[in-house]
Amino acid sequence: MSERFTKGMARNIYYGGGMFFMLLFIGLTVDTVTAIPERENRDQLTAEVAHGKELWEQNNCVGCHSLMGEGAYFAPELGNVFQRRGMDNEAAFKAYFGAWMKAMPTGVEGRRQMPQFHLSDEELNAMAEFLIWSSRIDTNGWPPNKEG
Repeated sequence: MSERFTKGMARNIYYGGGMFFMLLFIGLTVDTVTAIPERENRDQLTAEVAHGKELWEQNNCVGCHSLMGEGAYFAPELGNVFQRRGMDNEAAFKAYFGAWMKAMPTGVEGRRQMPQFHLSDEELNAMAEFLIWSSRIDTNGWPPNKEG
């Protein structure tokens, strides 16, 4: 090997490295695009779930909570709240969620307080459906701990 680093060598490293990383990027993109249909649950999307998502956005829930790692970390992660609080029982979760939301704020001193949004029973059910739907997305083990 030459003791000097020539322009030709630098050019070959630049083009070779650029081509390598471009192929790597394309390969990872193809892998991601082919894996998405296996991990999503688009077929379970209903009008009620969409209404729950709309309520989630209107009330800025992401301003305090995170969902699948996106959002603020002031309040608990809600990506797995259905498994944590409903134990995979939809009726139990909806009853728990409705009671929890109606009881806010609790007024317990020293605790952060969730505001009262004055949601109707229909809206609470839609929000619960959205959280149930989002918990069924394969998140590859996210969140890393049970309590979010």
